Amino acid sequence: MTPRPAAARPVGTTTRGTTHPNRLRRMDRWIAAAHGAELRRAAEPVAVDLGYGAAPWTAVELLHRLRRVAPHARVVGIEIDPARVAAAAPYAREGLDFVRGGFEVPLARRPQLIRAANVLRQYDEAAVADVWRRLCARLAPATPDSRGGLLVEGTCDEIGRRHVWVALGPEGPRTVTFAARLASLERPSDLAERLPKALIHRNVPGEPVHAFLRDFDRAWAAAAPYASYGARQRWQRAVRELTADWPVVDGPVRWRQGEVTVAWGALAPRG
Repeated sequence: MTPRPAAARPVGTTTRGTTHPNRLRRMDRWIAAAHGAELRRAAEPVAVDLGYGAAPWTAVELLHRLRRVAPHARVVGIEIDPARVAAAAPYAREGLDFVRGGFEVPLARRPQLIRAANVLRQYDEAAVADVWRRLCARLAPATPDSRGGLLVEGTCDEIGRRHVWVALGPEGPRTVTFAARLASLERPSDLAERLPKALIHRNVPGEPVHAFLRDFDRAWAAAAPYASYGARQRWQRAVRELTADWPVVDGPVRWRQGEVTVAWGALAPRG
């Protein structure tokens, strides 16, 4: 993958770099389902693992998972720390490269996908909108036959049991997805601790995301009789109840995976 001419210095700051194998499997599974067709339509689909951390596991896994749905996909791991890029170099292979960079995404070709997982948690909330705009501007543009590239930005716990992410296109934010290993979930609002930076400080009365999690907990409690059939059945019933008042944009196929996706506009911060 040919990088763009290097800027004076990458845009952003070094993350903690914490990473574990299989940490992003839930996010990757959703990306493959939601964006696989767009990747297949692209002549040379490029995906970016932005801020992959101290080890390259997530970039290696992203290539493997994307190629199941888009055999010609390529992945570029981008890190701001040159030592991390050097450490990842031995893992480069056909379809997988590692380069130094940051939010400027220093690639000659605009990517069809940018995944930025656990990157913005260390930033101030006020910085998020500018980072989103910068990254969305680097995505492959929309065309008459395509919605354009996808930015997936969010947070998960250390071993990938709980995730929340925002999906954005070239035009801006589209949806918010909540995903969990249901066997370890006591109530849906447990996911609040993994809200992305744009939402985590908005989980207070009067904000839409707080109201959503409150209603989700109520639907979960009402679905308690379904627990005898398993946590998956209880989750599906609770999500179905949510659809009466919230713009849930996915369906039972995704719900069975322990996911629910809601239109961004319904959860966007007020003011």
